[in-house]
Amino acid sequence: MRTEPKLTRLDRVFARLDREPERPAHIDVPRMSRHRIVLLAATLAFYGAIVWAVVITSWLVRLDWQVMFFRPYQQWSEIHWFVDYYVVLGQRGPTAVMVAAWLGWRSWRQHTLRPLLALGVSLLLLNVTVGAAKYGMGRLGPHYATVIGSNEMWRGGDIFPSGHTANAVVTWGILAYMASTPRARRWLSAVSAVTSLGVGMATVYLGTHWLSDVLLGWAAGLLILLALPWFEPLIARAEARIFALRDHLRDRRGHAATAPVSAPPVVVTPLPVDLDDVPARSGRAPVYLAPGPHTARSERTPTTPAGSRRPPHPERHPRGSASSARPVTGG
Repeated sequence: MRTEPKLTRLDRVFARLDREPERPAHIDVPRMSRHRIVLLAATLAFYGAIVWAVVITSWLVRLDWQVMFFRPYQQWSEIHWFVDYYVVLGQRGPTAVMVAAWLGWRSWRQHTLRPLLALGVSLLLLNVTVGAAKYGMGRLGPHYATVIGSNEMWRGGDIFPSGHTANAVVTWGILAYMASTPRARRWLSAVSAVTSLGVGMATVYLGTHWLSDVLLGWAAGLLILLALPWFEPLIARAEARIFALRDHLRDRRGHAATAPVSAPPVVVTPLPVDLDDVPARSGRAPVYLAPGPHTARSERTPTTPAGSRRPPHPERHPRGSASSARPVTGG
């Protein structure tokens, strides 16, 4: 009776992926077009202008202090509870989990790892660029400001640019970047722009960021999305290597499952032999054999074994022969 092999959970996952269609042909990979390059250059110039305006303590810094003294969380305290929940849309942990779940479903349905790999590359770029800028400029936040009217730069802070705002731009903007149709891309771009705008304003409302921090966070997140097509060849190579490794592991498991099981060879180990107990091979007959030709038992002369306590019997005669007459002595 033929029995089907028992499939593991990983085998069922691979079997489901094999039944799914390949990536649709109409999903195009964004390229670094001339329009995108111009927009990238303009965003980079805006990024530099914001940094310069803060460094020289220009009108932008004075606006930061005016908004801080206005204290929006006191002016509109009735929406404080809503803003506390809404700002979570800019935290890296919850947003990354939600977006990764959606892109993981896309990867499952389209039999491609590109959505998840693009998200991983964008988050890596976000951590490196925004983190380096934060600790490099070291600006203090509104709640920790020391001198009124100063830019609070290089004082050990980590507030400039706004990480919540940049994270909102990247994590929600990657959905528009991975859209499969131009119409979906436009709608998702608008939704991600409104979401990131609301997250930035929520941080200003709560007093955790300056207004200039939010402006620089928007620019930092947009730079990552605009530069992401440059990393598409790297994403494609990583996807090809992962699928090649998967196929290699599946082939190895398949060969191991179909290989016949043979019994291991039996190794016969000879028992150790004491050479002293083995009689030496010589021309003489062994001591336990009668010397000479075979003779009848009645014709053999009895011999006394060596080492026996029994005295020899020279008078002993073979059986059947006449015994000598004993001398008769008179008394």
